Amino acid sequence: MQPRTHITAFLDMLAAERGASPNTLAAYRRDLDAFAADVASRGHDIISATRDDITAHLHAASAEGLAPASRARRLSAIRQLYKFLEAEDVIAEDPSVGISAPRKDRALPKTLSVAEVDQLLETARAATEGVKGRDLVRAVRFHCLIEVLYATGLRVSELVSLPRTVLKGDDRVLTIKGKGGRERIVLLNTSARNAIQRYLSLGHDPGDGVAPMLPTKWLFPSKSVEGHLTRQRFGQDLKEAAIAAGLDPDRVSPHVLRHAFASHLLDRGADLRAVQQLLGHADISTTQIYTHVLEERLKQVVLQHHPLGKKA
Repeated sequence: MQPRTHITAFLDMLAAERGASPNTLAAYRRDLDAFAADVASRGHDIISATRDDITAHLHAASAEGLAPASRARRLSAIRQLYKFLEAEDVIAEDPSVGISAPRKDRALPKTLSVAEVDQLLETARAATEGVKGRDLVRAVRFHCLIEVLYATGLRVSELVSLPRTVLKGDDRVLTIKGKGGRERIVLLNTSARNAIQRYLSLGHDPGDGVAPMLPTKWLFPSKSVEGHLTRQRFGQDLKEAAIAAGLDPDRVSPHVLRHAFASHLLDRGADLRAVQQLLGHADISTTQIYTHVLEERLKQVVLQHHPLGKKA
């Protein structure tokens, strides 16, 4: 079997047995293809690669400027590939055993203040006024998207690919199928429910210049290959909304709104375990990073406002 065949077999296993998302599979393929190409340049292939080959590859990636977090992710992909090959009796011994992951400096996630999120939401709502036809559809859809995103903390891939069936049942909750096929319940506030209702009502008023929405599998359909709105399109619309709201577009992204959702809940006393479940984190240590955001914010408050802060 050729290296790419081994990689494909491994990725097929991840998709079938672990429910890995297309984005995860694409990231793993990029990392493993880069590893296979580097090993080939050293006269080996994936099967004959040694511990030294893996170490040399990580060092080369570092020299090329690959961040510690990206190198750690690549080593994780390599390890999982070799565990798979060992389990399939393709190799007798896993060459990645004992290799230490690069140390990662865990950066605090970017977030927005409550006032900034309110400003963004109000800008999106205001953009739905005084327009008709296609412009109205786009504006109402975008307002619906960010209201749901901030109300639920969904991953952007989960948001844009919501099926219409998610609206069946109690309109106060959504049942989300997230990473690894794990299901979780997220809550919709009144603003999000109203935004969804307005979006679904498009085409029912002859005066809005909108044709009735055709039956479709997706809640946010589009002409993309996937059949639904893409992450890239939504991200671009969000940048434009940030500019219109007077915010720095570099500070605003779908993931930043997910961070804001989590940070604002914890800031108001929400239980860490509850936030973990709402975000769909498999490990609570991932959620704990938001407690560091709050600690950093409190430290800045003290430094800026305490009488002795400037002397610290």
